[in-house]
Amino acid sequence: MILTGPEIVESTRTGKISISPFNRDQVNPNSYNVCLGETLVTYTGSVIDAYQPNPTQAVKMESDGYVLQPNELYLGHTVEEVGSDFFVPLIFGRSSVGRLGLFVEITAPIGDIGFHGQWTLMLSPVVPLRVYPGMKIGQIMFFDTLGEIETYSGKYQGAVGPQESRYWRDKLEQL
Repeated sequence: MILTGPEIVESTRTGKISISPFNRDQVNPNSYNVCLGETLVTYTGSVIDAYQPNPTQAVKMESDGYVLQPNELYLGHTVEEVGSDFFVPLIFGRSSVGRLGLFVEITAPIGDIGFHGQWTLMLSPVVPLRVYPGMKIGQIMFFDTLGEIETYSGKYQGAVGPQESRYWRDKLEQL
């Protein structure tokens, strides 16, 4: 079951969902709008290697925005720290942003129960597109669970700002 807007509000009041900062105006009928943070990260190497740490470059957006370029992967983040020890959060790009040609979070929309932090957003524009810090970029829905809950305690817990892939760490742990 998907939580309704009023249930999201009630669950933030009771602490079953944490959203900080919380803004009642960002509550939708069955989701919560999240905003784009001020930092973008791009990979700087000519090839991204899944089994190695990759060099990155961070850019702080100014209030006049930043132009995203096609064929470039940008890692952004939500302004809000969002999490729940009771519900499964899923994040999606807003349709208004998709209609501008921006893919947001296509491959990894599901969050784990127990994750708390800013969400990293994978941003891929199909045309040059100016984005702004603080713009509504996505929406998070919360799903009820069935069964025993084991909360997340992984490598991205407590994330602040965009987090580059740590997939390579999984390979190291296998050695």
